[in-house]
Amino acid sequence: MAAGIPESGCPVRLPRVRSLHMTDSEIEITAELVHDLLKDQHPDLAGLAIREVAGGWDNQMWRLGDELVVRMPRTERAPDLQRKERRWLPVLAPRLPLPVPTPVRIGEPCARFPRLWSVMTWVSGEPLDSTSISRDDHAADTLAGFLRALHVEAPAEAPTSSDRGAHPKKCTDGFEKSLQAVALGGVAADVRAVWDDAVAAPEWEGPPLWLHGDLHPANVVVSDGTLSGVIDFGDMFAGDPAWDLAAAWLLIPAGAGSRFFEVYARADEATIRRARGLAALKSLFLIRMGQNGDRGLPGGKPTWGPAGRAALERVLTSGSS
Repeated sequence: MAAGIPESGCPVRLPRVRSLHMTDSEIEITAELVHDLLKDQHPDLAGLAIREVAGGWDNQMWRLGDELVVRMPRTERAPDLQRKERRWLPVLAPRLPLPVPTPVRIGEPCARFPRLWSVMTWVSGEPLDSTSISRDDHAADTLAGFLRALHVEAPAEAPTSSDRGAHPKKCTDGFEKSLQAVALGGVAADVRAVWDDAVAAPEWEGPPLWLHGDLHPANVVVSDGTLSGVIDFGDMFAGDPAWDLAAAWLLIPAGAGSRFFEVYARADEATIRRARGLAALKSLFLIRMGQNGDRGLPGGKPTWGPAGRAALERVLTSGSS
């Protein structure tokens, strides 16, 4: 599944781009390698069918039987993200109302693959960047309920983020870069107005809350026309809930955003203003990641461009909803 979108300007971390079958250490990840690693370290799982599925930025993914997935790191930062998930998802998952991937087994570094790797539960559904939501109100209720359950005060030892989580005013360089890189025609001024309003909004004054940190259309899955799971918690951190509440525009169909905020019921006006501006920033970044040509950014998928443009249209036409 898709891995984290770095929020340009807060600052950006762009991993080196390699073949989808290579890690940064130039090790080809094949079904044979995955099978051999399982046979050596988890032989009771080695008899399950293995097949490659769409991975994300940081991990190559191999479906293992019907209920599991092997996540093989292919960037330098991926092992640390997996460690974070293995530490905290067992704490968070039991109180979340949607399925999320949880660790089942740990793969240790070895001579054939010198990085740790993980076996996780498989979350069924189609990523939202390749499908659509048809049950709008149900999806709004579902996302709001999920974030209400997730957004509780985090412990002092919870992870922080180095590339997201800041007030929008600290992300202005990234906003300007993305605005210049994306052809918006006559709506550029409207996008800037949304951003300026977010920059002017008061800062978050509450305690740091648990956040997914990277909610965008490739990190949620859909079944039966509604949200059915949330994936890729590698960028989870504690901070301002506005970073997750931007999902009201990134994920929820037009017209259902108001319902989302009514059900969530914890966002004050300042938080909604920050969230809307961050949704604009994230939409621009999705467009940049998905567009072709010299201005495109590595790591994205063609489906991200249309998803970003649809989200940006919702930002501009729906106000705080």
